[in-house]
Amino acid sequence: MTFFETAVRPVLFRVGGGDAEQAHEFTLNRLAGLPPAALRLLSRQYAVSKPTEVFGVRFPNPVGLAAGMDKNGVALRSWPALGFGFVEVGTVTAQPQPGNDRPRLFRLRDSEAVINRMGFNNQGAAALAARLRDLGPLGIPLGVSLGKSKVTPLEDAVQDYLTSYELLHPYADYIAVNVSSPNTPGLRTLQDKSAIAALLGALVGKTPVLVKIAPDLSGPAIAELLEVCLAYGAAGIIATNTTLSRDGLAAPDQPRGTETGGLSGRPLTERARKVVHFVHQETGGKLPIIGVGGILEADDAARMFDAGAALVQLYTGFIYRGPALVKAAVRASGKATAAR
Repeated sequence: MTFFETAVRPVLFRVGGGDAEQAHEFTLNRLAGLPPAALRLLSRQYAVSKPTEVFGVRFPNPVGLAAGMDKNGVALRSWPALGFGFVEVGTVTAQPQPGNDRPRLFRLRDSEAVINRMGFNNQGAAALAARLRDLGPLGIPLGVSLGKSKVTPLEDAVQDYLTSYELLHPYADYIAVNVSSPNTPGLRTLQDKSAIAALLGALVGKTPVLVKIAPDLSGPAIAELLEVCLAYGAAGIIATNTTLSRDGLAAPDQPRGTETGGLSGRPLTERARKVVHFVHQETGGKLPIIGVGGILEADDAARMFDAGAALVQLYTGFIYRGPALVKAAVRASGKATAAR
């Protein structure tokens, strides 16, 4: 086990009496406050280079931080020092919103999983744009995940996304269109053919636009969505978001597994990999894929790359394994590439 797992994680898991969201906020605040000297030390320990180019963007390595970890971009200077080759902020909405009532984030330790029903809590697109403007160049590619404001009716979703897009695309290397969170009522209906066509028709153009899909879609539904993505010029697919399924939970976690929300972590590993493989096969490799879901070991990352992912992202794996996982996943990407 790593130093993070034996010494740091137990402390973080006790923050706030074990409240997962308080620990999350505590960690972000500490990372945001790290001085340059500390960032340089971390970078010497964790940064690893394996450059790759995907959808016209140059990445120093193919392992990124998934959306949801740093929604408002408060700790952006720290993520490159922890080894990430790119970072995705958000999901952000056109209107600031508090999200769902607390508690809304739950660890399932025996399953190495997390359930969240955050509900796109964020400070809004204008606030994020101002922060990114003041921050200046990050040094690694930045993705921005866009969602629909809860107060916006579904019939007005395109304009809502477009408002966020216009504010944020000048600061983004790519835009992620999140239509697959299970925590905003009706949002997943935007994965339907006509809805995603309207969204892509409005957003595709100035900055690469990727579509983030749910792991719970059937094969035919994914295939139909991919047809639209190819026809409307999407730059790629992010596969996958969290799942509504509770398959694969360890017995001690099953009572807490009844909490509503999206499940991430180890129970999603195999399903996410299968979706990545399906997307890669269905499109003949024409749509680059960011693979995300259940990556907790170097081998999980290697299998995701083998399935067809050009890049991968970490979220729950980072919570349980820490920054050593980032370096291990980058190294696994090299082995997976060499084996093809």
